[in-house]
Amino acid sequence: MQLTRVDDLTAEGEALASRYGGRVGLAAVLGDLDRRLRRTLAPCLSRHRAWTWDADDRWDPRWWPQGVSPAPEPGVLGVTWYATSGGSRLSVLDLRSRRYRHVTLVRPTREGYEPLRVHAGGLAWSGRRLYVAATRAGLWVGDTDDVLHTHDGYVLPVRHRIAADAGDGEPLRFSFVSVSPSDPARLVVGEYGNDRQTRRLAHLSPDGDAFELVDGGVVRAQGAVAVGDSYALSASHGQWTPGSLWTGRPGAFRERRWALPMGPEDLAVSADGRRLWTVTEHPRRRWIVSLPMPHGG
Repeated sequence: MQLTRVDDLTAEGEALASRYGGRVGLAAVLGDLDRRLRRTLAPCLSRHRAWTWDADDRWDPRWWPQGVSPAPEPGVLGVTWYATSGGSRLSVLDLRSRRYRHVTLVRPTREGYEPLRVHAGGLAWSGRRLYVAATRAGLWVGDTDDVLHTHDGYVLPVRHRIAADAGDGEPLRFSFVSVSPSDPARLVVGEYGNDRQTRRLAHLSPDGDAFELVDGGVVRAQGAVAVGDSYALSASHGQWTPGSLWTGRPGAFRERRWALPMGPEDLAVSADGRRLWTVTEHPRRRWIVSLPMPHGG
């Protein structure tokens, strides 16, 4: 399987930035957070910390939380959402002030920009780069310095896409993505699948020029992280049953039932490898959850 950088939108991004008077970057967003988080508890058996969104975002049936990743800046978290009508967005959360703001993810065009129509099932935040999982389309890559302030509010144009060419094999589905804390130059990606589908994991470089497949994913995996040679994966069991956390090494994962709330999505790990992060997707049952990284499989 080979990776290819495609859809280079550098020229369109430069034109878009000029149209709106230049880039404002992530700092402008962090200085203008307009929504409030609330501390809470989530229904799971793990020791955890949890937050939830404001009332509009907890109930909204149009937007669904999916990806999660800690930012390089302490106390800041990113969460991606997809819209049932098409489109995606990034929420920038400051956990210290318990405030956040939505930034629309867009694809720059010759005429301006259009919504980035992806499922955004995973997010990896590495330095200034954001990697957004786009299922069969691969990974869209953005740069937090590129944030613009437009008539629609804050938007983040993507720069390019990393796509997989499987040759004669089954193309990898980029269902989720995370940054490896033990090796920041490595991303972990994987496939959501039922018991009749492939459920592969893979490692790739941030530039997409190195790739390694790892067998052994679990059924209905929503996210995966790697710390050294150990993994943790989130798995869902529908909107009413709490989710599972699988840990260990490929081929020998151990399930921890009810370790996560119902509807868990992407999984991320802190830079020190000590804490996991996930978000849940269902309206009225939406939490941002942090729990200790299990040890010993």
